[in-house]
Amino acid sequence: MQEPQFQDRYEGGRVLADHLRRHAGQPGPLVLALPRGGVPVAAEVARELGVPLDVFLVRKLGTPGHEELAMGAIASGGVRVLNREVVDELNIGREQLEATTRRESQELQRREQRYREGRPPPDVRGRTVILVDDGLATGTTMRAAVAALRIQGPAAIIVAVPVAPEETCESLGQVADEVVCVRTPEPFYSVGLWYRDFAQTEDDEVRALLAQAAREQQAPDAPQPSA
Repeated sequence: MQEPQFQDRYEGGRVLADHLRRHAGQPGPLVLALPRGGVPVAAEVARELGVPLDVFLVRKLGTPGHEELAMGAIASGGVRVLNREVVDELNIGREQLEATTRRESQELQRREQRYREGRPPPDVRGRTVILVDDGLATGTTMRAAVAALRIQGPAAIIVAVPVAPEETCESLGQVADEVVCVRTPEPFYSVGLWYRDFAQTEDDEVRALLAQAAREQQAPDAPQPSA
């Protein structure tokens, strides 16, 4: 059995940043984290590269009666992506679809407000967006995030994670412009196995990291990216 690859999410973020160094100090890139576990990783990436940090929330739209089956997803910015095959095959009506969307939208908005604390969501149009999580297993949530983000018109979408199965990285390469997976151990088992400390990231930690990043971006003497 292989040893864990990273001490914690922060170390994973620093290692990941080394693989994204060509974006350091560029005017266009934006790092978006998938909460909650992706935020500590993304915070280190954004700090090392000297680019803005924000979150991109995704909520699965579970099929009524079979919540584990996704009939779509909603994401930051009011974007909804539907899995038409599931919707049509299960004959899901408009009322069911809208009711589920409203319920999940309320939860997404609650988290948006809690995490951003009044800060507006970023405009991604024409920008290179680096989507970061602490790792991937099946990649389902990340795939939904890419699809939802694509509608908002970014110039390019880069999926970046410290660890994931090789087949998942290859699959995401079909929807993202670039995929950066630092470690692709085999056998994989689970994301948490490759971190020595994989304690749950709490809302307060997410809020603190986002607030700190916002302050650093506004400061006139903001630190420059590492060489």
